Amino acid sequence: MDSINGADTAWVMTASALVLLMTPGLALFYGGMVRSKNVLNMIMMSFSAMGVITVVWVVVGFSLAFGEDSGGGFIGNLSHMGLTDAINQPVGPEGHQIPLLAFVMFQLTFAIVTTALLSGAIADRVKFSSWIVFMVAWSLLVYVPIAHWAFALQGGTGGWISDRLGALDFAGGTAVEINSGASALALVLVVGRRIGFRHDSMRPHNLPLVLLGAGMLWFGWLGFNAGSALSASSLAATALINTQIATACGALTWIAFEKIRDGHPTTLGAASGAIAGAVAITPACGFVTPLGALVIGLVAGAVCAWAVSQKFRLGYDDSLDVVGVHGIGGLIGMLGIGLFAALIANSSGANGLFFGGGASLLGKQVIASLATAFYAFVVTWIIAKIIMKTIGFRADPDDEIAGLDTTIHAESAYDFAGVAGGGSIGGGHHPLRDLIARSREEDQ
Repeated sequence: MDSINGADTAWVMTASALVLLMTPGLALFYGGMVRSKNVLNMIMMSFSAMGVITVVWVVVGFSLAFGEDSGGGFIGNLSHMGLTDAINQPVGPEGHQIPLLAFVMFQLTFAIVTTALLSGAIADRVKFSSWIVFMVAWSLLVYVPIAHWAFALQGGTGGWISDRLGALDFAGGTAVEINSGASALALVLVVGRRIGFRHDSMRPHNLPLVLLGAGMLWFGWLGFNAGSALSASSLAATALINTQIATACGALTWIAFEKIRDGHPTTLGAASGAIAGAVAITPACGFVTPLGALVIGLVAGAVCAWAVSQKFRLGYDDSLDVVGVHGIGGLIGMLGIGLFAALIANSSGANGLFFGGGASLLGKQVIASLATAFYAFVVTWIIAKIIMKTIGFRADPDDEIAGLDTTIHAESAYDFAGVAGGGSIGGGHHPLRDLIARSREEDQ
């Protein structure tokens, strides 16, 4: 451990904390977007991921994702089970080595937030116990293999996407974004639509909460992307500024799209556009110039806004737009690498089509994206089907109508009785209530 680079280690540990903060941010972002009767359930789905995925990651998840390749670049081995052999071990290139446990923690935060993302697709309608079972199965059978494909080279061994195919993915366009989008689509097709979909009002109940969550996600995303350099370096700085640029541009074009389509730019649109821009730049942030990041962000905001609007026409109930934002945004970012990647941004990368590199890289990006989407969709569909046929995935219809906060968690996010009734249900005098009562008496 004498070769450990202190600055790089400090940055990776700081970035880990930033990325971990993204999951509470996601909880608030999602929590504000659902109806008030389901806000605690929505938040719990994200917070539970922090517990469940940590246990899975320590026991076997990290080993299968980043252990020595067991053949073909598809999955790692069990050499790091329990992480005992990771203590006091370095990882990384000469001069930029960090403790392996710091890398373990950084990648754990990715696994947590990616799993939590899926909860937005099936908001308002699933059993919490089934969600716990799903998280365990999905993280091991879907996230871990794809993480090995795309990220294992950073951990010392090569997955087939990063090593054999040679596609570029700096911080998770495949393993995080396209994976979550394709998995979300499979989930909503198996679980089905919410009761009242297309008929009942299902508007966000707390937009300030949405914006607070989006701000936390924006803040944490700087660690998500720049931390993926695994060093306090110029490459990290490139990823940092590119993330800021694309996130800002995504917010702007989303609200511009709304203004043109509906006549009104919305706060929800600004928050959603910022996430779309951050999603799209995630795979590309370490491979493109700031101008490339600007174009990717501008495209992502508008295209993702359009994609989200199509779910009603196509008839699938992706409650909080995981498919349209993360799936489509991740695809834009992966293809953007094939167009805008530049060796001037990263000498370990390649030149894309617009920088004289030809179409070869773009082809690799397409293969990596399609393979990830196909695998994630099929395996997630199978997992969801098994859960549906055995322990059941959907909440009881009466519970869904009443709200999952009270029926599953025996709690309520807001004390409406205290506000309306002088501190007790039906008791005390309230001027507005007394006025309504007198009005009714007069009408009679």
